[in-house]
Amino acid sequence: MSHIDLNSDLGESFGQWRMGDDDAMLDLVTSANVACGFHAGDPAGMARTLAAAAERGVSVGAHVSYPDLVGFGRRHMELAHHELRADVIYQIGALQGMAGAAGTAVRYVKPHGALYHAIAHDRRQAEAVIEAIQTLDASLVLMTLAGSPLNDWAREAGLATAAEAFADRAYHRDGRLVSRREAGAVLHDPEQVAERMLRLVQHGTLESVEGDVVAVDAASICVHGDSPGAIAMAQAVRQRLLDAGVNLRAFAHGGPDASQESA
Repeated sequence: MSHIDLNSDLGESFGQWRMGDDDAMLDLVTSANVACGFHAGDPAGMARTLAAAAERGVSVGAHVSYPDLVGFGRRHMELAHHELRADVIYQIGALQGMAGAAGTAVRYVKPHGALYHAIAHDRRQAEAVIEAIQTLDASLVLMTLAGSPLNDWAREAGLATAAEAFADRAYHRDGRLVSRREAGAVLHDPEQVAERMLRLVQHGTLESVEGDVVAVDAASICVHGDSPGAIAMAQAVRQRLLDAGVNLRAFAHGGPDASQESA
């Protein structure tokens, strides 16, 4: 693979509470998953993040979630089809309005947290999210977990997809992410992570916690913005890829081509 997208979850501050460093991360990534208020974020914060993304030419996606502000969207919910569909439409629509005011546009949708993991394998909830996107704007790309059934379900329904891999997360031999509740689920060494991501781009594989080689076909790499050392991690991944001649560019229309930049 000669190119890859780098994405990060941003706009997650709320009121006086600050999460991550959006400005620093936006200097490193090519796509920004902006919180829509259901798991994190507020209108003023969304506006700041969108304006900063527009200034840098970073592609914008709607980071939609279960309605779980207290739990940061990490608690599973069993919502009726019509409820989940409406929640997703509401969140994308809100971000679309804010993005337009900031001089940019929403290009894709990335579900967050528990919703992301649920729809990767739960067809009932996946269909509610797919239907919501089709109803509102079928041109939006759905970001998915690489190797999950959701990729096929979305494509069967006519949606474009972009599979992603996680820079700082460990994988099982079957391609599942190791649960955050388990030791070793999150990787912390920037150089180790950068080398793993270069291997992913060059060979399409990662090493699982069981020691097996796992095939991971991804169009984007997620570098989390809310973990300790997040900026150093993103810088290391970005620089390692650029040094190897990998072009960094958004998978969805409207993002920058950072192939000639240095971190």
